[in-house]
Amino acid sequence: MQEQLHVAIIQSDLVWENPKQNRANFKEKIKSITKPLDIIVLPEMFTTGFTMNASALAETMTGKTVTWMQNMATKFNAAIVGSIIITENEKFYNRLLFVTPDGTLEYYDKRHTFTLAGEDKVYDAGTQRYSTEYKGWIICPLICYDLRFPVWARNVDNYDVLLYVANWPKARIFAWDTLLKARAIENMSYVVGVNRIGLDQAQNEYCGHSAVYDVTGNTISSIKPNREQIEIVTLERSHINFYRNKLRFLDDKDDFTLLL
Repeated sequence: MQEQLHVAIIQSDLVWENPKQNRANFKEKIKSITKPLDIIVLPEMFTTGFTMNASALAETMTGKTVTWMQNMATKFNAAIVGSIIITENEKFYNRLLFVTPDGTLEYYDKRHTFTLAGEDKVYDAGTQRYSTEYKGWIICPLICYDLRFPVWARNVDNYDVLLYVANWPKARIFAWDTLLKARAIENMSYVVGVNRIGLDQAQNEYCGHSAVYDVTGNTISSIKPNREQIEIVTLERSHINFYRNKLRFLDDKDDFTLLL
């Protein structure tokens, strides 16, 4: 079991619907990191931006981006996390991929598709929450709009890190900031949120506000808004253990069954 987890959060602009260029850009960003890493976190739909043009841009689970993620994870000896458009069984998914250095590939399909943008008309919603153990840490990764639904994120499996990748617009960034902090406090876990910057083709503006919160809701990152930036944040298991043992709030949580 590893006492510390070194997480690189990459806040970046995205080239609209250009997977090749986005892969190249992120490769250069990752190559610039010189400190030891355990996990690299990329934004939601990091190869395309938040597009509904799934029929033209979807890849398979053996496609170029999945292969790229596996190669990058191995080369830089760190897990890589981010979502892309996947087609499977004649359906489209906004799928988060968690790829480890040994080539292991796990995934989570976005449960809450964003109806305001018509995502629900294009992409099938996932039906299962996902968590994984990596280097002794239990990590629960979710996607963007999932942040608005606390029941889906409730810490019923004793995870250590709740992780969100996003294309969350500037117009509602106050909600992003507030809900990330709330998820950390109510679940007594670290919360990592990685959001993009820039403009998309529909002139939606994104300002980043990527952040990491500890179990008390304090910000432990220093990413600036409206700029491309990479920050490595060290998560401490002793911090989780101290507050969970001292306060024991999770012992009093409600038992429930989630009906899908």
